[in-house]
Amino acid sequence: MLKRLALRDFVIVTSLEVELAGGFSVLTGETGAGKSILIDALQLALGSRGDAGVVREGAARADITAEFDAPASLAAWLDDAGFDSADTLLLRRVIDAQGKSRAWVNGSPATVAQLREAADHLVDIHGQHAWQSLTRSASVRALLDAYAGVDVAPLGAVWSRWKAAGDALDKARSQQADLERERERLAWQIGELDKLGPEADEWETLNADHQRLSNSQALMDAARHALDALSEAEVNAESLTSAAAEALGNVAEFDARLAGVAEVLQSAQAQLQDAAHTLSGYLHHTELEPERLQELDERLSAWVSLARRYRRAPAELPALLDQWKGELRALDAATDLDALDAVLAQAHAAFSAEAKRVSAARKAAAPKLAAAVTQAMQQLGMAGGRFEVALAAQEAPQSFGLESAEFLVAGHAGSTPRPMGKVASGGELSRIALAIAVTTSQLSQGGDAAGTLIFDEIDSGVGGAVADTVGRLMKQLGRDRQVLAVTHLPQVAACADHHYVVSKRTESGSTHSDIDAVAGEVRVAEIARMLGGERLSDTSLAHAQEMLSVAADTIAPAPRGRKKP
Repeated sequence: MLKRLALRDFVIVTSLEVELAGGFSVLTGETGAGKSILIDALQLALGSRGDAGVVREGAARADITAEFDAPASLAAWLDDAGFDSADTLLLRRVIDAQGKSRAWVNGSPATVAQLREAADHLVDIHGQHAWQSLTRSASVRALLDAYAGVDVAPLGAVWSRWKAAGDALDKARSQQADLERERERLAWQIGELDKLGPEADEWETLNADHQRLSNSQALMDAARHALDALSEAEVNAESLTSAAAEALGNVAEFDARLAGVAEVLQSAQAQLQDAAHTLSGYLHHTELEPERLQELDERLSAWVSLARRYRRAPAELPALLDQWKGELRALDAATDLDALDAVLAQAHAAFSAEAKRVSAARKAAAPKLAAAVTQAMQQLGMAGGRFEVALAAQEAPQSFGLESAEFLVAGHAGSTPRPMGKVASGGELSRIALAIAVTTSQLSQGGDAAGTLIFDEIDSGVGGAVADTVGRLMKQLGRDRQVLAVTHLPQVAACADHHYVVSKRTESGSTHSDIDAVAGEVRVAEIARMLGGERLSDTSLAHAQEMLSVAADTIAPAPRGRKKP
């Protein structure tokens, strides 16, 4: 759940921090005090789009921090992304006066996209215009799929494969002549390089061998001269070193300092002998090899000729040959219409099977969702109203499946269900959206459900006895999840487990927003204000006290969250 929200220099907020508990909480206050500003700030912390307009006038940057209990469903994601894992999840977003944005997750730099990924596991937000999205087929379909527990990712994947297979077959048919010419060109080029048969690293080996053989006479002469100087000339290094070592060895017993020099000379003599032996072997096994040198000349010439023809460095020829062979295989596949047709048929079969699975799940879930929302509508002052989920077959399959989805509503008994967008009453639209939100929220309390549910003035246009029902429904939701509602309805506020009042004040010509948790007489006064305006009368105070007492007596208390320090 959401434990803490801290704002600095955000819109009209200079500095504000609020700690939240579990159960059902309400935010109330005068119009324009900044209730929805808090929700806007939370949405920024959760990765929504922000700009320089959110920075308080005269400030350098806006800073928003949201602290949550870390859900188990995010543990693997945090680990994969390299973020620290802890019992607490800390999301921070900073937007400067130029509109530049930075983000952090548990103190480590993050992208805004990563904030949005985390948000899916943390918060569900229903705004006062939630009904508008429910008139769009894509939103309706997504809500139905979520209600049905359908994962549409596999459907999208098989659709992409089917489309790619169809595109490949169409391209092959339309470009068959061009592809065949390209294939013949590649095959001829591959044949030219195959005659040479260039191997990886061969170019370097050829050059090294050619350099050695072309300088073999100079190498042999140098080796012969060195061998003579070491051991075979009349005066040579080995004999001179031996004589020096022997001379020092005869007198070393008289001065220990010379003994060490004698040992060095003996070691040098051994090394000279090794060098002479190696040179002797080199001369014995080294020949001029003119035939081999000619072979190398011819092969190097062939390498250079092909490299010039194809405008590549000689060393790149082996890789070029592999590349062309790969391209030829791709062209062979691209020109094999029978194989491409078989791939298309296989991809279509896979899409059809997955689409039918999704369709069956949607058709099974649609009447259940309709019945649940219809029942909720009865509680929300729409007695006899009916809700339907209409599925219509598409003229052609789409990436989302075989059917579109639309919500139909009849506001009262005897009326014909119509698309939500054609329902005239704003109050009806708000109540229907609330019924849908309550229904889908109650049925998404699994391990992957967001722990916090927010209603941002979704009860707009609701009043009277219906408002009491709205408050009770939100209270019921608060037994299983943290529920936070921005409301103008005293009936809803009276049902809350926790009540926060947002107020604004003017100081030094600037407007500032504050938030305070209220209880006791202060809460009674706030409920009374919501009932009758700023002038509090004994009657409104008594009415407010009665509402709070009735709510406390008729609704079992929701579990509390952590205590404030």
